Amino acid sequence: PFLMLDEFSSFDADDYIAGFPAHPHRGFETVTYLLDGHMLHEDHLGNRGDLKSGAVQWMSAGRGIIHSEMPQQAAGRMRGFQLWINLPAREKMQPAAWRDIPSHDIPTVVLEGGGELRVIAGSFAQAGVVTAGPVGGLSTEPLYHDVRLPAGASVDIPTPHGHNAFLYVYEGAAVVGEDARPLPCRAAGLLTPGDAVRIVAGEAGARLLFLAGKPIGEPVVQYGPFVMNSVAEIEQAIRDYQSGRLLATARS
Repeated sequence: PFLMLDEFSSFDADDYIAGFPAHPHRGFETVTYLLDGHMLHEDHLGNRGDLKSGAVQWMSAGRGIIHSEMPQQAAGRMRGFQLWINLPAREKMQPAAWRDIPSHDIPTVVLEGGGELRVIAGSFAQAGVVTAGPVGGLSTEPLYHDVRLPAGASVDIPTPHGHNAFLYVYEGAAVVGEDARPLPCRAAGLLTPGDAVRIVAGEAGARLLFLAGKPIGEPVVQYGPFVMNSVAEIEQAIRDYQSGRLLATARS
């Protein structure tokens, strides 16, 4: 169900100070995970929330939302990720929803093989103990884990049958799977179906995202901030936004 994973990182305020002024979305979910920095979310439904280091904002655009994400700092590092997750056709025109998840609400599991794993969505099992993250009950059944491994440490991450899964290494390097395929920094690796994937950190350790979700199996048509199932639906989304109807349908 994953549409895009965007990493942003800069110490130069000129790169991020403009932020993301008000803009629309329809038909999918956006997940913003901030590693370093401070941003403010506001939307036309009246939601307002501070996104600070280690926190997540999970937004389902549904039939329409107009929001902004603006920096609340004039210096220092801004680093994080935005993930786009598709919605099935039956949910694309549901009311929009937004959730603020502060860092202290995201559980951290100390891994037996060394390191730690933050459970943002779904759950993680180790030694018979299941740790559930703050996000669950979604139709795509997403797993979203942030993993930190010291040099040489390893972890086995279970993957639900039928899910698509991938890794993204954003610090260090790792080797993945039974055939120990190397995954360098700033590289993503698609995972083959299986019960679990073994990840071993390289000499400098590794920090990575593990993402898995249930495939939707429907046509995907994307144009700018809209993701629907047909060109006609995209054209309707554009008309609704230009005419102001997107706001009306989002509030109804």
